[in-house]
Amino acid sequence: MKIFLLGYMGSGKSYIGKRLAERIEQDFIDFDEEIEKRENSKISEIFEKKGEIYFRKLERKVLEEMTSSPENLVISLGGGTPCYGNNMDLIKNAKDSTSVYLKLNIENLTNRLEQEKSHRPMISHLEDREKLEEFIRKHLFERGFYYNQSEYILDCNTKSADEIITEIQEKLG
Repeated sequence: MKIFLLGYMGSGKSYIGKRLAERIEQDFIDFDEEIEKRENSKISEIFEKKGEIYFRKLERKVLEEMTSSPENLVISLGGGTPCYGNNMDLIKNAKDSTSVYLKLNIENLTNRLEQEKSHRPMISHLEDREKLEEFIRKHLFERGFYYNQSEYILDCNTKSADEIITEIQEKLG
């Protein structure tokens, strides 16, 4: 089975994904890292040098490969991956796969991302907490439609990583 983890940046997709994969003895793929490895370039550099259209086409190609792979995988998607083209349909219709939305509220995302701002090019330019919160609020509004199409939606606001992983395992049987 392929397990796709969806959610906004800072929601814990990579952290949870790595630990879930270890626990269920499956390979783990961080989608953004996979794209960077293939291009030998950071995502921010791909956007800067080749543009968003190039990036989205590449993202789609990699997603198609993963959804058609016979391997059992845990895949933490990029925060925007499900929101472009018909990527969410591709994920939902992939054979032997499921999707899990790691849902956090704006306050928790803001708290997490405020600590990581300097490492995240998309938000590093935002001067203060208020601007960061406004940015997250706008993005979540736009992306919620896609995220909420996941097979499972987990409220992760008050749960530890271990509790989230256990809940995913329970849902998957």
